[in-house]
Amino acid sequence: MKGLFIFGIVLISIGAVAQQISPEKWTYSVKKTAPGVYELHCKVTIELPWHIYSQWTPEGGPRPTEFSFNKNPMIAFIGKIKENGKLKQRHEEVFKVDVKYFDGKVDFVQVVKVKSGIKTNATGTVSYMICNDEMCLPPQTKSFSILIQ
Repeated sequence: MKGLFIFGIVLISIGAVAQQISPEKWTYSVKKTAPGVYELHCKVTIELPWHIYSQWTPEGGPRPTEFSFNKNPMIAFIGKIKENGKLKQRHEEVFKVDVKYFDGKVDFVQVVKVKSGIKTNATGTVSYMICNDEMCLPPQTKSFSILIQ
């Protein structure tokens, strides 16, 4: 029984330490490119030696970065989210796949068209996983809201 208690304390301690590590910072902005057309920028800066995985990381590997936008009848999404950053790729024996990732920073860009002359918000979540060469932090999901005007 004592061993089970100690095991529980160790698990809680590991969870608390993992939650304190936050090597990434997200920022959100918007850029008008044409009348009614905007780029939504979701930028993440990651402290070295940490990295974040591409949206296009293959199945069976670590959790890819995924964006989910809430429905908004004022916004039409144009194309897929682009990744602007220095994409790296390497074979991960642990996962038995070639993983795609970014370190330093990456700008995820979604083009949208907004119904004329209105202000609205693009809201949603981003889910991702941050790793270094020794460990991965638990996957996270963060909410965002980007004002479009």
